[in-house]
Amino acid sequence: MKAPAENGRNRLYLRLILLLFCGALGIAFFFLSSSPVSAALFATLTPTEENPWAFVNVAKPAHTPNPIFTPTDLPTSMPIATEPSGVMDMQVVADTAIPVNASVYAQSGGTYSGGKYILVDISEQHMYVYQDDSLLYSFVASTGINNATRAGTFAVQSKIPNAYGSTWNIWMPNWLGIYWSGGLENGIHALPILPNGATLWEGYLGRPVSYGCVVLGTYEAALLYDWAEIGTTVEIRW
Repeated sequence: MKAPAENGRNRLYLRLILLLFCGALGIAFFFLSSSPVSAALFATLTPTEENPWAFVNVAKPAHTPNPIFTPTDLPTSMPIATEPSGVMDMQVVADTAIPVNASVYAQSGGTYSGGKYILVDISEQHMYVYQDDSLLYSFVASTGINNATRAGTFAVQSKIPNAYGSTWNIWMPNWLGIYWSGGLENGIHALPILPNGATLWEGYLGRPVSYGCVVLGTYEAALLYDWAEIGTTVEIRW
């Protein structure tokens, strides 16, 4: 058996060891807590949240309506008609003009014999050209304002490459005269040319614009002029 004195001594040694150990731990904790390294290690990091969205004021786009166009029936460059004081001069410009005495063909003397035939439809503002009962050409046309183009059956009674209208001071290429209205001859011709060289009524084909004549486009009038003959039947109807 161990002596009581020896046991007491052992217990004293254990207490001293525990006391020293606890003191060492306390000192170590003190130095660690006050050290910048330990502060960096034990600092509590606060995560930064990212916002995947945000409020923004977006101005509502303003609606701009389409501009309003006010159509006009006739171009502003249209010559103003005055009361005729004489006849419309048909002046020959080229040497290929075909002189014809208009009295040879009566106003309604044109008769269709199955050869060449020109049909003008006022309600459609269109011209149909037939040869041997087959449709040869189909043209957009313009007739007279205020029903100035006379309906009836006529015949080509004059051909002039470039006719001059003294009443309105305009040139009418590829003129095909078809009937007389007082002292003026109405006919079929291309878009008129003004003294300054501008084309009258360009862009207005397909609606009544003339003072009684049947107006075609420049190219179409040239085709018809080359094809038509004196005496070719011309029917104008509604």
